[in-house]
Amino acid sequence: MPYTFQTADRAFKNDNIRELGRDDQGMRFLKLRSLSRKEHLNRLIQDHNLAIPDGKPAVRLKAVFESGVTDAQIDTTIRAIYSGERQQRADNEPALITELYKLQMFDWGGLHQNSLEKTIVDNYVKKIRSFDELQSRVDDELFHSMKSYVLCSWYNHWTSIIIEDVFRDHPTVLPAVGLIKKVDFFVKSVPFDLKVTYLPEGYIKDCRKAAGEKEETSILKKFCREHRIHFDKTLPAARLLEDLWNKVTDLPGGDAKALISSLKSRRLAILENAKQNPVELITWLYENQGVRRFDASNRLFLVLVDCDNFFESWKLKRAKPLLVDKIHGHLNTARHAGHDLTFQWEGSTYSATSDVIFVTHQRQ
Repeated sequence: MPYTFQTADRAFKNDNIRELGRDDQGMRFLKLRSLSRKEHLNRLIQDHNLAIPDGKPAVRLKAVFESGVTDAQIDTTIRAIYSGERQQRADNEPALITELYKLQMFDWGGLHQNSLEKTIVDNYVKKIRSFDELQSRVDDELFHSMKSYVLCSWYNHWTSIIIEDVFRDHPTVLPAVGLIKKVDFFVKSVPFDLKVTYLPEGYIKDCRKAAGEKEETSILKKFCREHRIHFDKTLPAARLLEDLWNKVTDLPGGDAKALISSLKSRRLAILENAKQNPVELITWLYENQGVRRFDASNRLFLVLVDCDNFFESWKLKRAKPLLVDKIHGHLNTARHAGHDLTFQWEGSTYSATSDVIFVTHQRQ
């Protein structure tokens, strides 16, 4: 049964984005929801001479939904609004990308989004009784951590806008011009939430385990002990792996080079398998979500991989020509907008429509 405004609004509030996207009236609601800001809705009304009286935003949105405005007219207004906003960003984009290339190290400094306040309260506010010690540690530790946090957040913010624009510039993509939860754009009339990530270390670990292979960290630790290479055991798991990998890479001996070559070749094989069997990786990404960020919305995963240095894949977020080549290449050739799949999470089964685009780069 087609959605009414009331049933579509209820589905939207219950996060049933996928179901809305599979129905013509549901899609109509999502597109109009992205135009719900007063200036955007007024633009739509004026563009197509709709007889919509003034009133509360929700009432006007319902009136537009039930009006005779066509889906093609809605799309036209959305694209016109995006085009105007995009031109302003496009003028500044080359200079912005130059600024982004100035960041040489991506390190959160021990602070992470959604835990910043907790980290400060737990480690400084509640733990330290001496004012002098607090001031010293703020100057020596927290200042540097905060600086790293701000730099990483700045980099992620602006590269996210650039990447979203690469998608929204493609003719098969309809932008969501206003903030709408769990929808960044529509690809061939399918709503998607964009997630930019890297080839997950946990996925690599699970692939090796399934093949009966030892963890990379264990192999590198053993090698370092045998060659008396010191490493800090207290480093977080991801940092420790990178530290071990770099230390062994820098050794002059042939056995070190052989080990790194072997580990790298295995990673590239796992990457190639993921490209050939994307649903396997997509399902893993859904099933390994954190509790606080779980949802089953349609996701389009952009997986960035620097094949020469996996730990510097973050740099590809600013490599716009490469991003355009890979993203538009995928959108040009994809027959369908994603894969329908089911996945398990916390004992329940969920369904989603999802896709993955790989942006890989090999300099040698």
